Amino acid sequence: MSQFIESIKVEDQEIFLSELHQKRVDQTFAHFGKEGSVDLAKIYKQLDHDGDGLFKLRVVYDLDKKVRTQMIPYAIPEIQDFQLVENNGYDYSFKFEDRKELEKMKMKSKAEEIIIIKNNHVTDTSYSNILFLKGKEWYTPSTYLLNGVQRQYLLKQKKIKETEINIQNIKQFSHFQIINAMNDFNKNFIYPLDKIINLPGNEEYLDL
Repeated sequence: MSQFIESIKVEDQEIFLSELHQKRVDQTFAHFGKEGSVDLAKIYKQLDHDGDGLFKLRVVYDLDKKVRTQMIPYAIPEIQDFQLVENNGYDYSFKFEDRKELEKMKMKSKAEEIIIIKNNHVTDTSYSNILFLKGKEWYTPSTYLLNGVQRQYLLKQKKIKETEINIQNIKQFSHFQIINAMNDFNKNFIYPLDKIINLPGNEEYLDL
């Protein structure tokens, strides 16, 4: 049976974006025709977590409501370089635990992290949504693979805008940053566009 995963930010014993995480879990059960769901708030409460600092609560569950959890100390990574990787057949509409295809793409790349291109459009990295800076405005691709909770939150707060970003217009942006449940919107933690080692005009894309 397929297993799904939620990675939830817990900092100084406070759980973040729990409503959006719960909504995604509920939608997963509904999509696959299963009644009920798993209660993330109840799971967190039962852990009796009393540690200060930043943690990732990793909740793995299946459609039979079997759950396993890990509370993992977390540090925001600084990534050295990125590579555009083309994969027109990849689908990640639900947050599956199985990441074999993503890891395969990463292993074949020449950079520390990948940005997946699907049908000439920018989607996500292997573990996050992505934002691009043009002028003073931050934009996120409308062609995401997974509509992450941080992405949903920032759009609702009107801190970012959604737009089409593809290999034809990507060089119109100056900087980018990665966002997910663990990585908040942070203007001080951004990358210049040339951290992408194979921007259009530099070299051929990696076709997987």
